[in-house]
Amino acid sequence: MPEFIETHRLVIGLSSIVVLGIGAQWLAWRLRAPSILLLLICGFLAGNVPLFGDFRLIDSDALFGDVLTPLVSISVALILFEGGLTLRFSELHEAGTVVRRLCSVGALVTWIGATGAAHWLIGLSLTLSVLFGAVLVVTGPTVIGPLLQHVRPSGATGPILKWEGIVIDPIGALLAVLVFEFISASGGESEFLHTVWAIFATLVFGGSLGMIGAWLLALLLRRYWIPDFLQASVALMLAIAVFTLSNLIQEESGLLAVTLMGLVLANQRWTDVRHIVEFKENLRVLLISSLFILLAARIRFADFHGLSGSVIAFVLVLILLVRPLSVWAATVGTRLTWRERLFLAWMAPRGIVAAAVSSVFALELEHRGLQEAEQLVPLTFAVIIATVSIYGLTAAPLARWLNLTSPNPQGVLLVGAHAWARKLAEVLKNKKFRVLLVDSNRQNTHAARMAGLDTYHGNVLSEAAMHDLDLGGLGRLLALTPNDAVNALAAQRFLHAFGRKEVYRLPAPEKKKLESSPMGGHGRVAFAPTATFGALQTLFASGATIKATPLTEEFNYDAFQERYHQHAVPMFVITKTNRLLIVTAADAVQPQPGHTLIAAVPVDVAREADAASARPDDAGIHPAPA
Repeated sequence: MPEFIETHRLVIGLSSIVVLGIGAQWLAWRLRAPSILLLLICGFLAGNVPLFGDFRLIDSDALFGDVLTPLVSISVALILFEGGLTLRFSELHEAGTVVRRLCSVGALVTWIGATGAAHWLIGLSLTLSVLFGAVLVVTGPTVIGPLLQHVRPSGATGPILKWEGIVIDPIGALLAVLVFEFISASGGESEFLHTVWAIFATLVFGGSLGMIGAWLLALLLRRYWIPDFLQASVALMLAIAVFTLSNLIQEESGLLAVTLMGLVLANQRWTDVRHIVEFKENLRVLLISSLFILLAARIRFADFHGLSGSVIAFVLVLILLVRPLSVWAATVGTRLTWRERLFLAWMAPRGIVAAAVSSVFALELEHRGLQEAEQLVPLTFAVIIATVSIYGLTAAPLARWLNLTSPNPQGVLLVGAHAWARKLAEVLKNKKFRVLLVDSNRQNTHAARMAGLDTYHGNVLSEAAMHDLDLGGLGRLLALTPNDAVNALAAQRFLHAFGRKEVYRLPAPEKKKLESSPMGGHGRVAFAPTATFGALQTLFASGATIKATPLTEEFNYDAFQERYHQHAVPMFVITKTNRLLIVTAADAVQPQPGHTLIAAVPVDVAREADAASARPDDAGIHPAPA
């Protein structure tokens, strides 16, 4: 091995964790593949393939030694703290009874089914099977989220799966903590009362410290005792402090504490914590990427040698029996169609929390002399690899077969729900296109809902919006806010969801073009170079209307322009095959006969054109329908 590499082994290993983790995330984004699968592959290869002699890029045990267990524990704690911050009771209520059943009755069915399969098929002891079953209760929003963005299922399935992934992670982790506490306390020898006390102490101390930590942070924020630039860092500090203190008082109660801390913070009304929630995005990506690379690199080829065909049978039972039974128990008596139930039954990939929690508990149990626990990590990773691969490759074709998604969705995500954006949405909705309006102004979203339009109240640039928005049936974004920077950033944020070709924004005013030039490449300029928000606002304030005009051989696009003296602003074209095209400033629009043109028409020009079309000498040109 080159002496230079030997000297810098630690630096190379630590750097490789970050480089491979973030690189795998970026590659997954480019390929539109599940990021967790690429992270597993990169970490596994980095920990197993020697480059020089016995040198491997990442040797987790050599890099961290005894620090590995607490490092993984703190990382899991922060991931669960983030999971708690994303869970709001009001949003869970809106998701319906199916989510609540999946996270209660469905979780119980999964736990029992996975426990029985692990014990009878793999041959694990009953105590370890119970722990393994609890770990596999979790699914994972970090896996389901990208899959849903790729598939974009319609109806209730998308929101149900999204909220199940968010809610079930802390529930499954807490269940695993309690089972681990039972195993650790009893050890096969301890008395039953000691076990009960350990579980009781975990609930009391972990729950109390979590609520105290949330109350303290909310108080500090409400009293303005923390400067803005330190608020996210202090929240992180308190979460780690609560986790550590809780574990010192009662072992393994810290995960419960930080999960409840995040949950209480998300649902309290004393102070706004949205900026803390948004901060978690970068931290979460870094943690998940590094942790998955680190844990996958720790697995050796030899670890899988002991896994027989019974593991394949176990995975098949999870996918074909346990998950369908769980969904059936959660959806019986509901209004979901059989297609929606089948899709729900075919979507339960395991993710980072399952890997991290199993790694923590396996390390702890090995240290306590339970040698059988060394099978826990390779078994968990085998389940993760199998479920991510199977669901990731088959979810989109299944959704298309069930008619729950469109291979070429034509709906529009409108950013901005002001008056004329609502008029535009009504016209598109009447033409049978799905429209979803996003606005942070509650009055605008309320008016849109009263008009029967689908809305989302919130900041389109927030991480919460990326997870909460139901993109089923939507194929493009059109940013119509008065803020040019927000329009450009919204277009940039949804490039991955819709592709560069299908994100549009209004043009910036001439005086702002120089200022906005750094963001100018994000999104195609919609309608016309002069169709700025100010110009359109003035146009509609003067009484302009939006007309949907079918074009024919007799009344073609040239006749349309002549009728309205070229004062109309073309916005959309609906083709003969019912495709929706947004008119852009860069391309000269040429609608053909058989197309429908949607345009904004000034009120005075419209009246003049309608009056002219009523005269007998109008050469057979019929009025354009409103």
